[in-house]
Amino acid sequence: MFKGAIHIHSVYSDGEFTLAELREALVAAGCSFACMTDHAEYFDRLMTRDYVAECASLSDDRFRFIPGFEYSCYEGMHVLGLGMTEAAGTRDPQEVIRLTRERGGVSIIAHPKDEFFGWIETFGELPDGIETWNSKYDGRYAPRVATFQLLERLRRRKPEMRAYYAVDLHWRRQYRGLLNLARCRSNSREEILGAFARGDYQGVKDDLTLPSDGRLPVSLLASFEAAHARSDHMRRAAKVVKRALKRCGVNVPAPLKSRLRRIF
Repeated sequence: MFKGAIHIHSVYSDGEFTLAELREALVAAGCSFACMTDHAEYFDRLMTRDYVAECASLSDDRFRFIPGFEYSCYEGMHVLGLGMTEAAGTRDPQEVIRLTRERGGVSIIAHPKDEFFGWIETFGELPDGIETWNSKYDGRYAPRVATFQLLERLRRRKPEMRAYYAVDLHWRRQYRGLLNLARCRSNSREEILGAFARGDYQGVKDDLTLPSDGRLPVSLLASFEAAHARSDHMRRAAKVVKRALKRCGVNVPAPLKSRLRRIF
């Protein structure tokens, strides 16, 4: 089993870490791989070449970067292409999903907004899975139960769809304890992507183990619902205070902002 993280951003797009810094931080956390998903719109051909080359130069049997993109689609929907480093040439999420499949990547709808659920259920081209827990979007304490319920409805049409557990790492002080254990023979790109495509992985956070099919006990879902409601209330209150301060011409101090990112 190889421990690693998915949905990671670097200074190549809107992240605060260089790739070298990411390697150091993730190795210290016991990780053997990172599936990078920098935003595709930041890249041209030359920058993509440099990105892929630097990921390769910082990779070895101990730790491997798997370069990939996060694609911005219509209405603000985002699709991760694990292993993808080509421009999609479209903002249609179903086309991005199709191209990712054709090019051997793993397609994941990232942090789906609640208002997107009905739209996603109309898709003829379904992804490999959805982020059922994104610890930046949902918070570190618990995911949205409704996202697991969405996945279960989609699995009626595509039983092999997976639940993905992602850190969505951008900031230095951001919580990054939601990881994955991939069951494969090595941490090579092919082995890691194959494990995520087949469902040979599980999400891990503290003492929690989260299955790739997203089917959780009712009792755990109930505890998630209560915990998410509490943390979401605190996050919303913090945003109200932030907006009020901004209207008064006061910016939240950077040290406080960093601390809040660790808390939530």
